[in-house]
Amino acid sequence: MPLRIGYVREHFSSPLLQFAAADGGKTFTLVECPSGTGQLISRLTNDEIDVAIALTDPLISGIANGSKAYKLVGSFVSTPLNWAVIAGRDANFADVSSLKGTTIGISRQGSGSQTMAYVMALQQGWPTNDLKFKINNDIRGLINSVNDGSTSAFMWEWFTTKPFVDAGEVKFIGSVPTPWPSWLIAAHPSPTRAPADEVRRFLEKLTTYVLAFDSTESRESANVEFIKRHFGYPSDDIEAWLKTVAYPKNCLQIPQKVITDTLSVLEKAGVVKAPEGGFAIETFVDTEIVELA
Repeated sequence: MPLRIGYVREHFSSPLLQFAAADGGKTFTLVECPSGTGQLISRLTNDEIDVAIALTDPLISGIANGSKAYKLVGSFVSTPLNWAVIAGRDANFADVSSLKGTTIGISRQGSGSQTMAYVMALQQGWPTNDLKFKINNDIRGLINSVNDGSTSAFMWEWFTTKPFVDAGEVKFIGSVPTPWPSWLIAAHPSPTRAPADEVRRFLEKLTTYVLAFDSTESRESANVEFIKRHFGYPSDDIEAWLKTVAYPKNCLQIPQKVITDTLSVLEKAGVVKAPEGGFAIETFVDTEIVELA
């Protein structure tokens, strides 16, 4: 039975989409999760997907907070994610500092839009316990919420939100880059749902598509045309994004520092709490599949 791969249909997923087109459903099928990592984790938990390509911080915080629905099995994007802070088009919020004490829109509990709100609060010196959230499911719900005043702002990847800013639907008031590489890969620990050899083969093949996409030659022309065709972004935005992103040389490796550094920031932000004796990093990964570098 083909692996069910959960993903978010954004420009970051381009190498995965190229792999899927070539595979034709023989070894895996794609399951789109437009609400983001919170939805991916929920679908892993509910046996709707077997593998998820998702944001680093919610994946790590989920395991740290007790989830048994998945283990980390690989890396997907090795550069930070630039989270835009977005307010309503007519809102009085002029910058991030003006959001203190307000209600922030998030896609789901445990999503990147929520964990990064805690990081934003940490950077601003706000008490993270005072943060208030409203769940709005996806980017359209988040946009509607800031414009009807039920939330003050939301956070989403910049190039995904830029078309809505350019169209005058919302306004950009700041950004918060992640202090860690942005995308990891997780799989359910069950050998019947995500057999280690099948997941390993998937990641080995994904690596070849990632390396091809990340090559200098592809960046100069093919990537721009692919993203323009599949996502409709203007060439200037695609070229600007390509200058900011890098992919791993081996999707089957996770630098141990990624996990420890992410946990350190999330603990300071109040998202996770270390057990007595600290976190055991090996409990976050499936060592049958991934190598800690």
